[in-house]
Amino acid sequence: MQDAVFRIERMMKSFGPAPVLAGVDLSLNAGEVTALMGANGAGKSTLVKIVSGVHRLDAGTMQLAGRPYEPPGPAEAIRAGIVTVHQNINDGIVADLDVATNLTLDRLSGKGARLVFNPRRVRREAEIVAERMGLHLDLRARVGDLSLADRQMVAIARAMAREPQVLILDEPTSSLSSAEADRLFDLIDRLRARGVAILYISHRMSDIRRVADRIVALRDGRIAGTFDGNPLDYEGAIHAMLGRSTAVGTIEPREAGDAIFSARDLKIAPHAASFDLEIGDGEIVAVTGLVGVGKTALAETLFGLRAPFGGTMTLDGRDYRPASPAAAIDDGVFLLAKDRADNGIVHDFDLARNISLPFLPRLSDFSILRRGRERSRAREQIEALGIVCRGERDPMDALSGGNQQKVMVGRWMAERARLFILDEPFQGVDIAARRDMAARLRDSAAGRATLIFLTEIDEVLETADRILVMSEHTIVGAHRNSGVDMDRLLAEIAGRHAFVEESRP
Repeated sequence: MQDAVFRIERMMKSFGPAPVLAGVDLSLNAGEVTALMGANGAGKSTLVKIVSGVHRLDAGTMQLAGRPYEPPGPAEAIRAGIVTVHQNINDGIVADLDVATNLTLDRLSGKGARLVFNPRRVRREAEIVAERMGLHLDLRARVGDLSLADRQMVAIARAMAREPQVLILDEPTSSLSSAEADRLFDLIDRLRARGVAILYISHRMSDIRRVADRIVALRDGRIAGTFDGNPLDYEGAIHAMLGRSTAVGTIEPREAGDAIFSARDLKIAPHAASFDLEIGDGEIVAVTGLVGVGKTALAETLFGLRAPFGGTMTLDGRDYRPASPAAAIDDGVFLLAKDRADNGIVHDFDLARNISLPFLPRLSDFSILRRGRERSRAREQIEALGIVCRGERDPMDALSGGNQQKVMVGRWMAERARLFILDEPFQGVDIAARRDMAARLRDSAAGRATLIFLTEIDEVLETADRILVMSEHTIVGAHRNSGVDMDRLLAEIAGRHAFVEESRP
């Protein structure tokens, strides 16, 4: 029997008349990784915010190391020994400070901090933290200038530096490459061996299979099942989480219509090889590959955020070279960017305004916004995408992370695109919602070309008609999504495509 480091009993929390958590019991054991699974809106984020001191519970109790625990704020939770790496990584970093200062920020500002700032001491302590984490970054670099994956690693390293009793990781690998995720998993193994209790929240079954000792399923604010033993019952956990079973999704790939978008000899990085790309009417093309291989660079090139280094592009047979995102939108090219916190959500606006934001002129008469049109458009997307909310006037912060992601998808699906580009659209979205969104994309695909950038292979196979693989900022493989040669696909993703070509007769 494991020692429970942290216990929750009968936790309840409501926002308005509807309960978000309705009597949750949960224990976290020393040296054990508990995976918390739940559909979007199940209450995971609310539970984490209560444990980390952001919200106060309405009823129930919490105990840490056998003592009552109810922190008045996040700083008190950290001092007590409970540290959270939130899904929104901006909650765990200070973008305007350098890496070294971020890694040592709690020591600089916490109890017992010295009055005199010593840059050399900060650098030495940061080097120790970075080495322990396997973090290979310029410690003088401004965190806001780093890639999303590197910012994620800094946030995780900062959390580890606090030496917590309880560590909560909320979708920690969503922006990490395979190598970075492996470093995180190795660190989790070391923390588990040291007796740290870890709550791991993820929709990625590959993560859960790698790290979980136990799975707890949360549904509609209640614990729907606890799964331990060897082997773990992953299908049972998914069934408990969703209230139904989910068979692996399969699709029948469609034949493309006339070409809507094409590129010839396109070059998206100075030293990369050029490539051709064509997407037809009604076709969904997925581009997959490891983090950092050029997927986002290609998306930004097509959307006018950066200029290509060579080649030509056409849209509906006409030259296409957008000077800005506004020009791309005018041409009917829409981009759902990844990292909704930085590139999408406006927290001060309600749900309806977030959906209508890029198209306000189209909803206005003589510069007067027609709110009725705006609300009607929002209600259409709420119904089409199954956004869990009270209504179109809800503030964005009232929605779960997965439902915020659905709002971002709804923003760009509210208007007809000629080329719809989606960069990691399923981040933070549960399995059922992901499949619903993929079905919505497929049902609405006629009349446009769709290009979707994905890292997870399961997502690729459940969404695309055709699969392209990127490596080193160029296309290295192409597959029709029917009877895919998985060995070849994975070799191309791993960068072994040249060897595969040479070894085949």
